[in-house]
Amino acid sequence: MNNKKALIFGITGQDGSYLADFLLGKSYKVVGVSRRTSTDNKSRIQHILHYPNFSLQECDITDAHSVYWTLDKHDDATEIYNLAAQSFVGTSFRQPGLTWDVTGKGCLNILQSIVDLKLNARFYQASSSEMFGSSYSCCGNSKWQDENTKFLPQSPYAIAKCAAHYMTRLYREAYGLHASAGVLFNHESARRGEQFVTRKITKWIGEYLKWKNSLTEDFDFDLKTSNEIWTIRKSGAVFGPKFPKLRLGNLDAYRDWGHAADFVEAMWMMLQQDQPDDYVICTGETHTVREFLDAAFGRVGIDNWSDLVVQDPEFYRPAEVDYLRGTYAKAKNKFGWTPKHSFIDLVNCMVDADLQ
Repeated sequence: MNNKKALIFGITGQDGSYLADFLLGKSYKVVGVSRRTSTDNKSRIQHILHYPNFSLQECDITDAHSVYWTLDKHDDATEIYNLAAQSFVGTSFRQPGLTWDVTGKGCLNILQSIVDLKLNARFYQASSSEMFGSSYSCCGNSKWQDENTKFLPQSPYAIAKCAAHYMTRLYREAYGLHASAGVLFNHESARRGEQFVTRKITKWIGEYLKWKNSLTEDFDFDLKTSNEIWTIRKSGAVFGPKFPKLRLGNLDAYRDWGHAADFVEAMWMMLQQDQPDDYVICTGETHTVREFLDAAFGRVGIDNWSDLVVQDPEFYRPAEVDYLRGTYAKAKNKFGWTPKHSFIDLVNCMVDADLQ
């Protein structure tokens, strides 16, 4: 019988829900930690709320006393995962203080409580490829980011993540904690938040096709208007229903996109190692937003999507991260982790889910 118990800060997010599924599948007792909200935010974990090995704990990660009380109450936890963050880069420019409190200070509150309570739990910190910013390592025409690439954060979110990452290393070295950080590159799924570009694309496709299939009359489509898709009845030039175009920012940014289900397995594997360490988790491939659009629209038989998409300056970042491609050689060599889902697998599963 498995007597392991895990606390997951950030349980209601994409990663928290997949990690809970994974650990419950290994017979862990799982305590999901989340702050109180006035609206229900448990849609991603609805399917496990009544599992006998799962429970929810209310806690605000920005409140040191709340974190201390929570860890004291669950002092038998063997693993603690910090996935809590204000994780949307665009929002971090508009709410830098909140981003710092949740993403940076929140990690410190957990680490200090572990030390103060003298807990034996192993700790995982969710670091981010955004910490690299515009920095990369290179050899000839090849460029990448790995554990030796310097950080050059380009957003308040990335700066807060850097602080949490370095804090994890400090507490590991200063207090002997089994504390590891995973520098995770972009990871997506059907549970991804709708403001992130990948899910924004696949959700729009699902809604557009639903709207198009709902039209009861025979229409031609006029796609030349700047912001909307117009319909014209074939019986005459009378405008029918309209649908807003997909509004995106920089289509030429390169990202290393993997599947969240693969990445949470890597989190767990880090905490099973005898020695704590930091690891880059990624797919080793990079694709532009344009390539994601090609694959997503191609999944539904639309080869030319250019008239359906508007590039909107509102969605450009004040400081852009243009290129991300990691290498997971260290994780593969140390504990055998490799991604299971290809880029096309990821896009197809997200499109298929939103078509439903």
